[in-house]
Amino acid sequence: MTSHITTHVLDAVSGTPAAGVPVTLWSVDGDAATRLATATTDEDGRVKELGPAALVPGTYRVTFATGDYFAAQGVPTFYPSVTIDFFVTEGRDHYHVPCLLSPFAYSTYRGS
Repeated sequence: MTSHITTHVLDAVSGTPAAGVPVTLWSVDGDAATRLATATTDEDGRVKELGPAALVPGTYRVTFATGDYFAAQGVPTFYPSVTIDFFVTEGRDHYHVPCLLSPFAYSTYRGS
């Protein structure tokens, strides 16, 4: 099975892509997590490839360092990071995990 993890981060306050957000992909096993990859969103707020080309079915986590992003802009934030856990299942070849953020709220969904 080939799985590709991508993300897109948008800043809801400015209405622009959130460039420069550090993103980390983790493999999760119970209370333990293993870092698989790190990246930073590009000028369009995207990470086009995150992690290995193949992932076994299981639980994974994407962490967005939103505190670093807002600090770089001089904006106080309530959330120092946003963590999204999701399942990789057999037969799926692409997982898009977007994040819409502001200093005091965030949302996500299963992207395409």
